[in-house]
Amino acid sequence: MEQQIIEIPLPSWEPTASSPEWIAALEAGKILYFPNMAFALLPSERVLLTPKVRDPKARNISLDAHGHLKGVAGDAATQLALALMIGRFRTQAEGLIEALFPQYKGHLRMAPTSYRPMQVESRTQSWRADDKRLHVDAFPSRPNYGERILRVFANINPNGEPRVWRVGEPFETVALQFLPRAKPYKRWQAKMLAALKITKSLRSEYDHLMLQLHDGMKSDAEYQARAQQVRMPFAAGSVWVCFSDQASHAVMSGQYMLEQTLHLAADKQYNPLASPLAILTRLCGRPLI
Repeated sequence: MEQQIIEIPLPSWEPTASSPEWIAALEAGKILYFPNMAFALLPSERVLLTPKVRDPKARNISLDAHGHLKGVAGDAATQLALALMIGRFRTQAEGLIEALFPQYKGHLRMAPTSYRPMQVESRTQSWRADDKRLHVDAFPSRPNYGERILRVFANINPNGEPRVWRVGEPFETVALQFLPRAKPYKRWQAKMLAALKITKSLRSEYDHLMLQLHDGMKSDAEYQARAQQVRMPFAAGSVWVCFSDQASHAVMSGQYMLEQTLHLAADKQYNPLASPLAILTRLCGRPLI
């Protein structure tokens, strides 16, 4: 299988230059791995490395673009400390992306920043929500019309434990396997979902197909076992970046991670033809949005 993980030995969150090779790799659906780029916790933040800071009713702790914190169990001091830690990570993650991919600057849309203190292995979920199965990211209730899902991850595990992923095949390889199985798009169904507020806007054919790929991959036990893939332990004190709507991945184990999602219109990429929207449009032979 073509190499899907590109290791980059940058030591700092403030790189002084980008690289055409890194840009092309990211936009081809590969994962950029920075093993020496630790997110430094303040000594006072060590006490936040416990699952007890998460509200049991919430999956993760998140900080939205307006500074509102959700999913926390704790007093005002704990909430403030978490907001400051997560906010500092957000600033560093956004700065890293703008330094590595300067053309994206001014076109990124900030999504909530999350802190995930729970152990992955302890999660009990339905097959559709189970991220331990290979998948590409797609949002059932939030159609995005081809907008990219760019994510920055940092493993802040204090015990040196890696965050282990399985990384699968290139996006087009996945699409060629699962598009023939996809249920046909029906606009009347999309209108009904929007009218019932099940989706936040009208689901496009692109969004429908991305969900078909996501669900098709996760529901196929044989594919999960036989698909070409590599096991990748992202070390404690490391960072990795990918377009998670394009990189086939599964999260197998780990605890204590920070994550920043940024959205980017496909036509603002360096190479828009490398986007999932362009690939699926070419494979289907018709406009999908």
